[in-house]
Amino acid sequence: VVVTHCSIAHLAARATERFAGRLEHVIASTSINFDVSVFELLVPLLVGGTVELVPDLPALADAAEPRRAGLVSGVPSVLARMLTGGGPAVTADTVVLAGEALPAQTVQDLRRAMPGCEIANLYGPTKATVYATGWFAGDDAPDQAPPIGRPLARTHAYVLDGKLRLQPAGVPGELYLGGDGLARGYLGRPGLTASRFLPDPFGAPGGRMYRTGDLVRWTADGELEYLGRTDE
Repeated sequence: VVVTHCSIAHLAARATERFAGRLEHVIASTSINFDVSVFELLVPLLVGGTVELVPDLPALADAAEPRRAGLVSGVPSVLARMLTGGGPAVTADTVVLAGEALPAQTVQDLRRAMPGCEIANLYGPTKATVYATGWFAGDDAPDQAPPIGRPLARTHAYVLDGKLRLQPAGVPGELYLGGDGLARGYLGRPGLTASRFLPDPFGAPGGRMYRTGDLVRWTADGELEYLGRTDE
């Protein structure tokens, strides 16, 4: 997937707006084989922050004292395992969860382990430069699995049927993404690029949108609920 430097700059701008003050110290544990590493490594450095590299988050459990950070990110299952011991191996002002479904229990456990921390459930494919939508927990822990939230700044999200018609709240459809973070396409695969990156009929002239293959629906509150894959 060809992602431009400009798209990374837009990712940094979005992160700076949303996580102002939290990027001064970020714990980075994601392998550089995965796009989340761009968020963990490059974004803090682009805004003058510090990155602390660790082999993986579970390794922090062996530390004598809990780590303290402005922001830590990981997949929900790993964060959940870290909370099952006597206390959290890391505490942070913001915890970003992504990469798999976020259970309500994990949010509740984080609330108890790190009172006052910001909890974000972020979603996005590499083709939209790491993150495209986000749900941010309020003061109360949810009793149901959180949604994947609303489009982030400079991102467009459409729920469409098979004829590319907008779907109303409550009606499932395929998620299409557009905006400043969209990748150019697949390297050396023009046919696949043409089938997945389509003209955006709802945006500015010349705009494109990416067909994610994810099945979602809008909630009455204007948030996206993930339902699965369209090919399942």
